[in-house]
Amino acid sequence: MIRLKFSSLVALALGALPFAMSAQSGSVTEQLPPKTWVDKDTGHRVWRVSDEPNSGAFYFNVNAYTPDHKQMVYNSPVGIRVLDLATMKTSMLVPNSPPPANADTSPMARFGRGAHAIVVGHKTNSIFFTRIVPATHINAIYKANTNTGEIRKLTDLPARLGVSSINADETLGAGTYNEADVPGGDPNAPNAFVANAPLPPRAANANAAANLGGAHVQADDKGQMMERRLAARIPLVLFTIRLEPGTNGEKPGTIKLLLHSTDWVNHLLFSPTDPDLLMYCHEGMWQKVDRIWLIHTDGTHNTLIHKRTMAMEIAGHEFWGLDGQTIWYDWQYPKGEDFFLASYNLQTGKRAAYHMQRNEWSIHFNLTKDLDLFTGDGGDPGQVAQAPNGEWIELFYPKIVPQGEGALNGPDFWQPGVFKSEPLVNMAHHNYRAEPNVRFSPDKKFVFFTSNMFGPSYIFGVEVKKAENPPAADIQSTPELARKYNPVDPTPTTTPK
Repeated sequence: MIRLKFSSLVALALGALPFAMSAQSGSVTEQLPPKTWVDKDTGHRVWRVSDEPNSGAFYFNVNAYTPDHKQMVYNSPVGIRVLDLATMKTSMLVPNSPPPANADTSPMARFGRGAHAIVVGHKTNSIFFTRIVPATHINAIYKANTNTGEIRKLTDLPARLGVSSINADETLGAGTYNEADVPGGDPNAPNAFVANAPLPPRAANANAAANLGGAHVQADDKGQMMERRLAARIPLVLFTIRLEPGTNGEKPGTIKLLLHSTDWVNHLLFSPTDPDLLMYCHEGMWQKVDRIWLIHTDGTHNTLIHKRTMAMEIAGHEFWGLDGQTIWYDWQYPKGEDFFLASYNLQTGKRAAYHMQRNEWSIHFNLTKDLDLFTGDGGDPGQVAQAPNGEWIELFYPKIVPQGEGALNGPDFWQPGVFKSEPLVNMAHHNYRAEPNVRFSPDKKFVFFTSNMFGPSYIFGVEVKKAENPPAADIQSTPELARKYNPVDPTPTTTPK
């Protein structure tokens, strides 16, 4: 459980609040944001969790918690760090190498160097990451023990090969590569990969604003980039790579081909419980692709999870339920008009859909294991929902729509539900080009998120339970408080959706 000594922390944090800020300069202050306050608009207490400017949580659907639920791993520009959930103290786990002379020092450039976190293991207290050795320029996958700090190299990676997910028993990684990079067709042959292959298409955040921190910043031209990449129809391979010796003598580094495709395959996510199940998506503008797919690690059962029945119907931002049996996703029927969080149970085949209002829609959603609470990170008016008042961290209480006596139902019917929302944090001063990526703490007492409302990005945690009789000095308007440190007002995103 998370045990915070609220009285001492609050006193320390509020005593250090620098309300006489230099906002008149019109620039972002270099002072740390306050440690805690109570959001005047919601009544919930907010805590700043990280101390490193431009630190950020993992992408919303990537596991950040150790299996014993005692630690959360996160990114910072100087390396991978660990948060102790009992004390809320952080420590460095995998430091980055010093940057070269005259290196780009912008937040996005710093995230592009050093250790690249993949996921926290579902079996052991460890973080999997890749890192290029400066002396040899060889990329490799490593595993760092979050308790002891021990780092173990698992396998080298061929040039231009990336891994983006690790399976539940921590024996396989998954990724994609362009077929042109392996002209002989066999990735396990000696010197199979072209050493100096052409650069791949620019990443979605390669043109992101240099002043926005964190690892998940949308580029100004993200929509155009997605259109170009989808239209290119680049032949690629979806693969797994062994991280540990296999039962049939497979060696670490052995690559297995799962799928050849000219679709843009992306967002690989192994099941958190079944080591043989891999979810992936056909990336691109959602109305132009059949997005959500599931495949077994032997290459069989390649299955579309959601098949549209309406033009301009979209589904995406998929993620695993914590039970490993349910896939959840944002479903709009049609796009930008009617909003649901939908689910598909792999064991029963049953589907459910929780309806929400336009202002309740979120870029990303998350949930608790027992499904009694959901959360969302909101969105500005430039997002697909075009919500006029959607800039909130939200708490959702799910409710299944009651079915009266005699109501027709069937095994293939969607089971309807609705969300009752409760705002947690006013995000009006957050620039939504950097994604908040909400997640519950394992004990369900906090929702963690990343925000740049104070200028640089930091990780924050908001208490799920409302503050009880907080001192009057604690209660602050979150946007007004943030503006004291960061007088620059955010502009809505304009990326085509």
